[in-house]
Amino acid sequence: MKVFSILRHAILISAGILFSSYALAQTQVSKFVPGSTLEGVNYFLPRTAFRIVITTERTVVTPGKYHEYAYKFLRIVDTPIQASTTWCVKDIKIIPFSVPDNKKAYSIKLKGNTIAPMVSMTKDGILLGINAKVEETFLPETPRPRVLTKAVTYDDVQKYMNRDMLQAGSDAKMAELVAQEIYDIRESRDALLRGEADNTPKDGQQLKLMLDGLEEQIKTLTSLFVGTKEVSEVTYVKDIVPNATTEKFVAFRFSKWSGMVDSDDMSGAPYYISIEKMGDLPEPSEDVKIAAQKGKMLTAVRYNVPARTKTKVYNAEKTFVEFEYPIAQFGYEEILSNILFDKKATTSVTFFQHTGGIKNIKEGSEQ
Repeated sequence: MKVFSILRHAILISAGILFSSYALAQTQVSKFVPGSTLEGVNYFLPRTAFRIVITTERTVVTPGKYHEYAYKFLRIVDTPIQASTTWCVKDIKIIPFSVPDNKKAYSIKLKGNTIAPMVSMTKDGILLGINAKVEETFLPETPRPRVLTKAVTYDDVQKYMNRDMLQAGSDAKMAELVAQEIYDIRESRDALLRGEADNTPKDGQQLKLMLDGLEEQIKTLTSLFVGTKEVSEVTYVKDIVPNATTEKFVAFRFSKWSGMVDSDDMSGAPYYISIEKMGDLPEPSEDVKIAAQKGKMLTAVRYNVPARTKTKVYNAEKTFVEFEYPIAQFGYEEILSNILFDKKATTSVTFFQHTGGIKNIKEGSEQ
């Protein structure tokens, strides 16, 4: 039998110890006491946590240099006269993950030739599998801010300025010359569209390229009057480890003018998270005989029986996300009989990483 996974973040079994599948042994599990586990492994059961991923858009508006002449020369109204930055929430997602439960830390001691210390765990010591190779899953990286719509710069504008514009003696004269250039480009575009231009290409693709180029010139020069707008996508994350069910807990606050703000900053509107159980789990049996049998197996491997819940994130206007998911800390703890491991058969057990519940039990180890 190949020992395929030994912990990355726990006390490892002593090097050189060999396991024999022919001898019976007792698996002994106890509460973890730092410094006391000489031969064996330490593990945690998980607490279920939620990562709230908030995708936002930031819009930066900059007035045009000649915005005061927009109506006079181009008959354009309602152009921005002040710079502004605004934010909005575009999307919210919830990603479950797990953190070690410090109140549920145990040690599996090596006694005889038990196979129980052959385990898979996360880098934080959360139990993933016994006699089974289980790969840890990780949270995705938070996306970096990215520009969706790039603002026109003055360097962009200068590419389409002629000598008369650059030598204009006043803003008013400059605005007049730019406006006249815009009208001239519009006339060239319209002539191409009607097929009346002397240089109208016969090739459709070439015609499209010429029209796109003219539209770009018009847009760039017009920005001197109507201003520019840059739109960026910015992603925030908020991690929450639920301690109790809740109907209206402030997950974060968000301002139209400042974006994400602190939870106690009243300038931001509240976004709430609610968590409710989807029914009660059966109560543990009070049968005296069963209790006595459990008492004999207190050294067995622990696992969680999570409670199923419904979780949603919402604000005063809408619900952004709603889903059902089991939460470890709202359930209870159970034990696996050591009979599964203290025998010749190679029983493998795997656990859900984010809840600590049993995922699979089968005979025969996973190589």
